[in-house]
Amino acid sequence: MRTPTHARPRHLVPFALITSAALLLTACGSGTDDTANAAAGADAVPTADVVSGVREDEAAARLLPPGTTALTVAASISGTPPGTAYLADGKTLAGQDVDFVQAVAKVLGIRLKTETASFEAILPALDSGKYDVGAGNFGVTDERRRTIDFVTYINDGQGFAAREDSELSGVTDLKQLCGLDVATGAGTTFEATLEENRHVCGDAGEEEYRVQTYNENGALWSSLQQGRSDVVMSTINGLRYAVAHQPGLKFLNEFHRLDVGFAFEKGSKLTPAFRAAVDELIADGTYDRILRKWGTTASAIDESRISPPEVKD
Repeated sequence: MRTPTHARPRHLVPFALITSAALLLTACGSGTDDTANAAAGADAVPTADVVSGVREDEAAARLLPPGTTALTVAASISGTPPGTAYLADGKTLAGQDVDFVQAVAKVLGIRLKTETASFEAILPALDSGKYDVGAGNFGVTDERRRTIDFVTYINDGQGFAAREDSELSGVTDLKQLCGLDVATGAGTTFEATLEENRHVCGDAGEEEYRVQTYNENGALWSSLQQGRSDVVMSTINGLRYAVAHQPGLKFLNEFHRLDVGFAFEKGSKLTPAFRAAVDELIADGTYDRILRKWGTTASAIDESRISPPEVKD
C-alpha cells in the first residue's frame, strides 16, 4: 500500500531508512545470544547461524504422512525483525519464523520451498492446497481455529506503541483510544480486536476511534511518524524491536497475549510431526538459541500444542 508523503516531525527518523540501514548490516562472528548480536550494532539484522547444526529426529520424522519429502511454506514479509525481512541481497529471507521453519525442516528431514505472500492471503490459501504451511506470526484465536489448525512455537500477542509526545502512557482499555486514529496490519488479530470493540466508545458516549489498516509495516510506521495516526497496535515483539530502533517512539504496554503457531489446513496430517519437531528443538537447546538470537526469550513456551484454545486474559 502506497502512502502520500507529508512533512514529518524533525525528531523522528523515517522507519524505511532505519530498515534499509538495518538490512545492509550483518552480525559479526558466530555468537548465538543477545550479547553477540548486540556486538554487531544496534540496527543489525541478526545473522548468527543457529540452525545448521540441527539433526534429523527419526521419531518425529516418522509422524509425517508417508512419502512426504518436501513442503511448500508461505512466508509473510513484515520487513522488520524479529519478523521476516530480506537481507541486503534482496533474495535471502531472515527472521525468527525463518529460523524456526528451517529448524523444523531439519528435524523432520524434509526440503522446503518458500513462497512469499501477504499476511491476509496465507490462511485462505491453505485450504486450497496452494501452501502446506503458513509462517507469519499467526496468533491462535478461537475464530481461526474453526477453519485452520495450528502448531504453537512461541507466545507473543498484542500491544501498543505511540510517539514519545503522546499523552498515552499505557492502554489497558480500548476506551482510552476513543477519538484517536489507530494504525494496524490488515487481516490481523489486531484489526479484528479493534473492529469488534469499536462500539465501546459510542457506548460510553465518546467519539469512536478510527482504524487504519496497512499491508506494509513501513507504511504503518510512517503513518505514526507523520502524524496521520496516533497509535500503532501490533505484535509485542515487533513493537519492542521497533521502539528500540526508532527514535521518538515509546512502547505503551502488552494488551493481550496469544499463542503463535504454524498454520495448516483444517485436519492436516502434518501437525503431529511439526509439534514433535518443535518439542525436539526445545529439548536440544536450538529453541532457546533462536529466541536469544532475536531477543524474544520472553515469548518462550514449555511445549508445543496443536490448536490450543485461545489465551484469555
